[in-house]
Amino acid sequence: MEWQERAPLMGLWRARDCLWLQVLDHAVYWARVVSRRHRHGVPPVCGRLIALKKRRKPRAGISGKLRTLALNPARTSESHMLTTTDHRRDRAGLTYVYPVLSRRSGGLSIGVNLNPNNACNWRCVYCQVPGLRRGSAPQTDLERLGQELRGFIDDVLHGDFYSRFQVPEEQRIIRDIAISGNGEPTSAPAFDRVVELIGAISEEFGLVGIGEKRRDTVQDLDVLPPPCPPPARGRVQNSMASTGSSQYSCPPGAGEIKLVLITNGSLVRRESVRHGLERWGEWGGEIWFKLDSATESGIRRINGYHLAPETLLRNLEAAATLCPTWLQTCLFAFDGKPPSDAEKQAYLEFLTEALNRKIPLKGILLYGLARPSLQMEAPRLSALPAEWLEAFAETVRETGLETRLSL
Repeated sequence: MEWQERAPLMGLWRARDCLWLQVLDHAVYWARVVSRRHRHGVPPVCGRLIALKKRRKPRAGISGKLRTLALNPARTSESHMLTTTDHRRDRAGLTYVYPVLSRRSGGLSIGVNLNPNNACNWRCVYCQVPGLRRGSAPQTDLERLGQELRGFIDDVLHGDFYSRFQVPEEQRIIRDIAISGNGEPTSAPAFDRVVELIGAISEEFGLVGIGEKRRDTVQDLDVLPPPCPPPARGRVQNSMASTGSSQYSCPPGAGEIKLVLITNGSLVRRESVRHGLERWGEWGGEIWFKLDSATESGIRRINGYHLAPETLLRNLEAAATLCPTWLQTCLFAFDGKPPSDAEKQAYLEFLTEALNRKIPLKGILLYGLARPSLQMEAPRLSALPAEWLEAFAETVRETGLETRLSL
């Protein structure tokens, strides 16, 4: 059975386990109540329930779950191995945090999925999210997100995460923390608070530089721990030993990773989103802004959304003035045909107009299909030849914008 088919079953199994634990907890509670009131000792049924409760292992923290449940070494080595083609959000068994070996960055990307409900306001034909549906992100449990991210980073820096997942030596480095996942992340109601939390935890572990940012802007987040002492300089991948006695020690490596937000930019006009993007930039983060087509018909066909190119341009301008921004474009063949000459020309004209308006773009990120789509259009999509992608990248570079291509 392929993993795409197993994913819903795994979710059912986890739900079953959680329900069983809740039922057991309630049963043991009432068993103890009955036992205290029973005149002739503990009834046999109650005694067996209480004994079962005692045999259960104590609930572990997030790091404990990483080591004993989701990342159980007793599982097969094949299921553990991280690859650049496997971006399952449930690899770590957590709600919000998941690991990815990024072919573009050449190392470990720590993903933050704010859309565990698989809901997005767009429906891109190349999307690899199973069961994608229209909608928005649910309320984010900030405390849980903080525990998961903190525990996961601690496991990577101080645990045996790399060896368990058989990550090649040359890729044993945290390259970025990326807000991405199974839908449009800026649709999260608490998006700006999520930004503050991720930035603060990244600073806590010495993964980002402090710059001119003031920590007192995030002290209203009661899920944040006390600040760590200033970290020493060094490379993140060499920071495997704890440098202090606190539970969350700060390893060397300040300023060594990127903070990335992958977004379609459609919600940039919301006040909470604008505030979040501004703070993301202050934390040293950057935006990867989706642009798969510069025509209204192309946007509708590829992204499943009715949007005029002029509106897209205004959204891009709003985002780029708040935070450093890259344009990100997925290129592929549709029904065996590459993007038409009209599509390519519209794309180049869009970039030219952005430059004329002095929109401060960092550059263009072009990439091809690396993993199969899980949408109904999947049979109609195919990867473009490397020669076509390289030729188009050269054409884009003629605009003067820095252009990076991932095959």
